[in-house]
Amino acid sequence: MASGLFALLDDIAGIAKVAASSVDDVVAQATKAGTKAAGIVIDDAAVTPRYAVGFAAARELPIVWRIAVGSLKNKLLFLLPGALILALLAPWLITPLLMAGGVYLCYEGAEKVLELVVPHAAATQEEAGTAVLDPKLLEEQKIAGAIKTDFILSAEIMAITLASVSTSSFQMQAVVLAVVGVGITVLVYGVVALIVKADDAGLALAQRSFAPVRLLGRGLVIGMPYFLAALGAVGTAAMLWVGGGIIIHGLEEFGLSAIGHASHALAVSAAAMVPLGGIVEWLVGAVFSAIFGLIVGGIAIVAMHYAVAPVLKRVRKPA
Repeated sequence: MASGLFALLDDIAGIAKVAASSVDDVVAQATKAGTKAAGIVIDDAAVTPRYAVGFAAARELPIVWRIAVGSLKNKLLFLLPGALILALLAPWLITPLLMAGGVYLCYEGAEKVLELVVPHAAATQEEAGTAVLDPKLLEEQKIAGAIKTDFILSAEIMAITLASVSTSSFQMQAVVLAVVGVGITVLVYGVVALIVKADDAGLALAQRSFAPVRLLGRGLVIGMPYFLAALGAVGTAAMLWVGGGIIIHGLEEFGLSAIGHASHALAVSAAAMVPLGGIVEWLVGAVFSAIFGLIVGGIAIVAMHYAVAPVLKRVRKPA
């Protein structure tokens, strides 16, 4: 009887070890996939706060919450099943779709760079038009726009995640996609909530009697606009770096490795010249990918403006 009990306990211990190993594997693969999507996560965190700007302080967190719920629905109800179906029926489409997403990221990044050089008149007119909207209607439009933007960024995150676990079992793919989807949503919108309330927190601290706390509050109030600008710049650079890198790696998978080899050779040469070579090698590779992404984005802007937009205009024009 005792031996039977010990055998049962031994079996339970074995099952526990297997379960723990599986959990560790899921965490490791989710972390790896999340790291690869870091550039898009940064851009998501950089873009979202502007959708809550301009509203009463009491509405900021409810707006962020609704966008976060919409983001979670995007990932778990639409993108996760779609990614799993794609992995089962057409895994060969993963790389082309990733590259298409990379082109979109490059396009968006190049648009932001162009906006810095030549502000878009259309954007200015749109901002002027929204100023006269009913606040409730404006809030609904902002939330809808944020969720649409999130869908595109989330699709790229899920595609990168799927590509990183493409050799794993179907169950592992499903679990990792879910973990990454939930984890990144909590991370991004938790950070966004802190960002949009930082100025309110700074204002409250600035009214305290204790001088160091008051100074900290003033620093938050004064520094937040600069922080948001810096975060936007980092987000733009991340879009170009990630988008360019995705396209370069995709081209290598199709046998077009010249650009990838050039990037690697340049990075290795730069790393050999200075201390901390590993950091320099990564930085040069990232800059190379960003410059390539900017070129691709510029081509995409020209194509969109002179080829795609006129065709869409003709199609939409009533007979």
